[in-house]
Amino acid sequence: MSNIKRELYRDPKRGKLAGVCAGLSDYFNMELWLVRILFITAVLLSGGPLFVVVYIACWFILDKKSDYVTTPSTHKDADPIAVKFKVWQKGEPPRQALFDLKERLNRLDGRIQCMETYVTSSEFTVSREINKL
Repeated sequence: MSNIKRELYRDPKRGKLAGVCAGLSDYFNMELWLVRILFITAVLLSGGPLFVVVYIACWFILDKKSDYVTTPSTHKDADPIAVKFKVWQKGEPPRQALFDLKERLNRLDGRIQCMETYVTSSEFTVSREINKL
């Protein structure tokens, strides 16, 4: 279990009506389509007006999800890859996650090769000697 404090927000950018289901999917770490199906099933099979009233109440009570990024780094390589282990969980399938990790490692390998090329060049040696003066 992670120690990250989760808060319930509504996400109107990902939502169809008000973003309540999108906020619930973020909070419970579930796929958005599954939360929508569960909500519609609950409306149709049980107290329909009750769930509609609760949805409208959540629409007015819950705050909107903020647009700012909570992590200090905005670099693409710094973002963790979320791998889903169950069908209903949010994240990437393991095969796609491995492909993304391979792409990241290839980019990092290219950057390291460029650094090695510069450090072993005569330009770097001359620049270092000039800086020592």
